Amino acid sequence: MTSKFAAARCQEVSSDHECAYWGYHLILDCKHCAIEKLKSADNIRAFIKALVPGIDMKAYGEPVLAHFATHNEHAAGYSLVQLIETSSITAHFAENIGELYLDIFSCKPFDMEDAKAIVREYFGPQQIKTTYLTRQA
Repeated sequence: MTSKFAAARCQEVSSDHECAYWGYHLILDCKHCAIEKLKSADNIRAFIKALVPGIDMKAYGEPVLAHFATHNEHAAGYSLVQLIETSSITAHFAENIGELYLDIFSCKPFDMEDAKAIVREYFGPQQIKTTYLTRQA
């Protein structure tokens, strides 16, 4: 399922029925997440395993998950990279301050509301700031 925005923009296409954009970039800045869920590598792995098919993507290999920045209490947390056949998903989980920063970039349109619902299910943010970009050089 594509987002209504992406689908509408794709209707403004060339006559060969190709979408006018090279890619779609969803940026979610999530505040007041459940800290115990941000600290859980198992929860983060379950999240990415749900997110990829939940937005109709296909994983390319296994996710990379590493704990970073323990010297900085505001930045400490896991970072995630999941390649997908149409580009990538990256995230940083700032576990001590309850924040999650997620980027989904794909040349295939996807439903941003589905992505936000999965984030809510796995991390329970009280606030999500959404930025959605269409990309074309």
